Amino acid sequence: MRATKLLVFICCFALSGCSVVEYFKKDEPPFDEELAASYHQTRLKESSSADVLTTIHRPEYEVLSQSKSVAASAGQKKKGYQMWFNMVAFDENRATAERKYFFVVDERGKDFLFGPKRSLQFDCQTVLESDILDEPYANENARRIAMLQQLLKNFRADIDELAQDNKTLDICGMLVNQTLQTVLQKLEASPSLASKLSAAEGMDFDHITLGKGRISMMSVTDEIMNVNVGIGSLRWTFEDPFALEE
Repeated sequence: MRATKLLVFICCFALSGCSVVEYFKKDEPPFDEELAASYHQTRLKESSSADVLTTIHRPEYEVLSQSKSVAASAGQKKKGYQMWFNMVAFDENRATAERKYFFVVDERGKDFLFGPKRSLQFDCQTVLESDILDEPYANENARRIAMLQQLLKNFRADIDELAQDNKTLDICGMLVNQTLQTVLQKLEASPSLASKLSAAEGMDFDHITLGKGRISMMSVTDEIMNVNVGIGSLRWTFEDPFALEE
C-alpha cells in the first residue's frame, strides 16, 4: 500500500511538474493569515478613517489608494500567483466605516495531485441603507436579492473611486463584479434559490471561469449584513481561513 501511494505521488509529480514544487514552497510574506487582518479589525459604525489607515496598509507589500470616502490597499505576491485587497468605505457625515471588503484570488491552487485549481474568496460587511430596510418587498427572497443588488452597486461605486490609479485593485474589482453578476443571474432565473443564501451551507453557483462556488448572506445586526463568497478550495466553508483570533 505504501509503495502504491509513493508510485502515485511520483506519477503526479512528473505530470504536474512545477505545480507540485509550488505546492510545497513556503509562503511568501505577507502570509495568508495576515492578509485579512485589517478587515477583521475594522468595526462598522465604529472605526474612524484614522483607525483604518493605521492598519489597512503594508507599504512593503501593498499600494494604498484613497479618496474622500474610500480607502483601499491592494497587493500581489512577488511571483504573481496571488492578489488581494482590503477596502473600506466611510459614512461622509460621521466619518466612520460603513462598508468593508476583503478579497483574495490564488492561482496556485491547493490540489497538487491534479494540478492547479484556482481559488477565490470575497468577504463583505455593509450597513444596510434605509431604502432597503423600509421597502415593502413581496417576500423575503425578493428582499435578499435587492440587498445583494445594492451591495454590488455600492461595491462598483467604491471601486470606481480608486481603481484608475491602482491596477491590482482594478483587476480584483473586475473579478468580484463578475462573481456577483454570476450569482445575481442565477437568482434572476430562479428567485426561490435566494432562500439558501441565509442557510448554513449557503447557495451553490457555477462561475464561468473559476468553477464551483458558494455564497452566504447573513445578518450581523438589524442594520449590518455579512456576505461571504468562496470558490475552488475556499468553497467548502464560510469559516474565514484568514480570520484572526478576537
